[in-house]
Amino acid sequence: MTKPTILTGLRANNDLTIGNYFGAILPMVDMAKQKAGEYQINMFIPDLHSFTTPINHDELQEQIMNNARLFAAAGLPLDHDDIYLYRQSYISAHSELTWILNCFTGVGEMGRMTEFKDKTAKIGDDRVSVGLFNYPVLMAADILLYNADLIPVGDDQRQHLEFARDIAERMNSRFGDVFVVPKPVKEQHEFFGKDQGLRIKDLQDPTKKMSKSDDSGKGVIFLGDDPEAAAKKIMSATTDTEGEIHFDREKQPGISNLLEILTLLRGGDLQQTIGEFEGQTRYGEFKKVVANETKAFLATFQERLAAVSDEAITAKLRASESAMTQTANATLRRAQQTVGLRPKDS
Repeated sequence: MTKPTILTGLRANNDLTIGNYFGAILPMVDMAKQKAGEYQINMFIPDLHSFTTPINHDELQEQIMNNARLFAAAGLPLDHDDIYLYRQSYISAHSELTWILNCFTGVGEMGRMTEFKDKTAKIGDDRVSVGLFNYPVLMAADILLYNADLIPVGDDQRQHLEFARDIAERMNSRFGDVFVVPKPVKEQHEFFGKDQGLRIKDLQDPTKKMSKSDDSGKGVIFLGDDPEAAAKKIMSATTDTEGEIHFDREKQPGISNLLEILTLLRGGDLQQTIGEFEGQTRYGEFKKVVANETKAFLATFQERLAAVSDEAITAKLRASESAMTQTANATLRRAQQTVGLRPKDS
């Protein structure tokens, strides 16, 4: 009996932030280490998703490889037999199944996707690509090809997971048992735990999340930042005029953000951090503590990243892609047979 599959991935383009690290990379790696053995862990690099919005294509290949290096530097055990690390575009079944699923997907379904509507409003209709419009279909293919029923997603991807379930059920209803239907969002949250983790905010505007697509970069700590430069960003972070340190996301979002950042950097408990600084009046001294912890974290992480073997990464990618190609092709052939593109096995 094959092991149940957990599937997860992180888009490759742009330098990632400490928010991406603590909010996505580290939880993914921790989950893989905890669940591998009982589950098959598919950690893929969704490089086809990378240019649904404009990017520098000359940098994409290096960003793809750096994505893999980041997982290794964060502690992903490359030698575990149940952990697979692969590039989406190296397995052609992703693109082939997407076309089939496209032909059973309504324009209205895609047009109702919140993320699509938000990005369209931000960048304008003329600059929105068809790829951005229907990338939930590609995401569904990413999931269904590997019979994955467990996919940790945040609230921003909730609609896309629900669509993956809908299209799988639609195909199964029409053609028989073609796909494994992923578990509903409620069961996903029960399995992985509803994410109530700390969310790092922008240092200049602590009412919004720290984003790798920030144009100025002044409010963002990137994993590739010079540690001294990152410390200076912390020291210039927006706070308030209250005069005392209190954790209050509504009234003191800047101070609260720094308290959460410090907690994540130390790997500690938020309440313990709050207790250490509650009521203090010297914002500058508090910022120095956060700045020094940020500098130390980046210096250590960048050393680990530099020590990652590209040969080991490449070997892991190739081995995983060979194995995953077989699984994906088997699912693709089943789908092709059901829609009449291939003869059914006698």
